[in-house]
Parts: sequence; structure tokens; C-alpha cells
Amino acid sequence: MAMPKGIGVIDTMIGFPADDFEMYDFIRAQLNDGSKDFEFPVEYMFKAVPKELYGAGDPIALTLREMDKHGIDMGMIGVGGEVSAKALKDHPDRFIASGQVDPNQGMAGIRDMVRQHDAYGVRAFTAFNCGYNPQVGIGDAKMYPIYAKCVELGVPIFSCAGVPGPRVPAWPQEVRLIDQVMYDFPDLVFVTRHGCEPWADLIVKLMLKWPNLYYSTSAFAPKHYPEAIVRYANTRGADKILYAGYFPMGLSLERIMGDMASVPFRDDVWPKFLQENARKVLGLG
Repeated sequence: MAMPKGIGVIDTMIGFPADDFEMYDFIRAQLNDGSKDFEFPVEYMFKAVPKELYGAGDPIALTLREMDKHGIDMGMIGVGGEVSAKALKDHPDRFIASGQVDPNQGMAGIRDMVRQHDAYGVRAFTAFNCGYNPQVGIGDAKMYPIYAKCVELGVPIFSCAGVPGPRVPAWPQEVRLIDQVMYDFPDLVFVTRHGCEPWADLIVKLMLKWPNLYYSTSAFAPKHYPEAIVRYANTRGADKILYAGYFPMGLSLERIMGDMASVPFRDDVWPKFLQENARKVLGLG
């Protein structure tokens, strides 16, 4: 039951401690309460955001140091910006490229998906439906060309689902919307991010229903993994749950891996959760 050592973890959500928090300006522009003054727009939810790392040195070296310390072989990072581009170029054995999508950009956004795929060799695209301005629901028609392009390129989409941390409306990420998407795109590989709460039981039902629907554990300290997800992984869902962290956005790897020892996964679940399922979904062999 204890987390084994030496697996070579694949973290499907990791980043770099950049010099500042300007990366969150896109969501800060949509906030209309005091949280818009937070450096990290959801820091009210996290007790120990590792702010001390931001601007403390080479961000790539810092992330690699933390990965090595905690047994993480590879991490999936967002493309865009000089730091990510350098990390992908200098350390192709450690970092996996994930592209960004924007349904409000229409066909220009689809062409940009192709550009990112060709330039960086992206293995996935990511969506944050509550964060778009204006917001766009998971099941909105604007998302359908994006899903179709993911199928055409043979890559999954990682999509935030459930109530978002930033204080913006939650309707775009209601888990029930995923059901219609999976019906309309049976070849689409869809991986949820950020917990799916308060609909964890529903996402389990949908994963049982749809073979290409997966769940990743991003933005949750392991002691807060939903009970329904742990139970599903230990029964019928061992092949459907992927590890994702939240370093350095809201959680330190010290906190994540310290908590991980208390997660009651069965022995046979751990290698799938920590590595094998990510390899399958991302086409890593």
C-alpha cells in the first residue's frame, strides 16, 4: 500500500518559478473582488505556496533539482515563453511539451495549435474553460474544432473540470458537460484536471462509461484526493488515474510527496498512477 520508490514518476503538470507572477494576469483581469490583488489568484486555498523560489535563481535548474530530489523523471510543461522553450531544447529527456488552446480565437487558434505541435512536438493540449475571456463551456461549439484537431493530431486534451479556484463563475467546467463531448468525439482522449469537485462521483461514472476519459490529480495535495477517485483507482479504475502535481504554482513537491505516503492505493495501482498511465496517454512508449 505504501508508495514504492524507484518508479521514475511522470508529472503531468509542472512548471518553473519565474521572476514574477505576471503569468496570472489573464485570470486577474476577470476578478472583481480582493483576490485580484493576490500574487497567486487562488492563494487563499493554499497554505504554503513556494513563493521563495520565484526569482531565486535559474528556474529550470530549480525545477530539475526538485524533480531529482523527489524521483520525478519527466514533467509536462506548457509551451510559450523563453524559459519553457529553453527547457524543452536543453532537456528533451526531462520535459514534455503541452500546447495551449483558446476557443475565442476561432480558426486562428486552430492554426496556432498546429504551429505549437510542429514547433515543440507537443504531446497534449490544455484547456482552462473558466479562465477564457469571455468564458467558454467545455461543451460549447467553440470547443469542437479544438477537439477535432486534437483527434486529427493524435494528442489528448487536458481540461480543467469542476469548481475553479479563481473567483470566477464555475458553469463552464461542470462535469456533466463532458458526457456530450465524449459522445460526439469517441476518439478524443480527454483528461480532467483540478479535481472535478464537487462532482467526483459523477466523473467516476463517466470514466466507467467512456473508455477515453481519464482523471489527473493536479492542484490537490494527496491527502485531499477525493475518496471516490482513490476508491475507483483501487477497483476498476487503475488504468484511468494519472499523477499530476502543482509545482510551483500552489504546492511544493516536498508537500506533495510528503503527503503521498498516506494515499491508500493498492500496490499494483502505484506504477500505473505514477508513470504507466501517463506514458500511454501521452504516447511515450
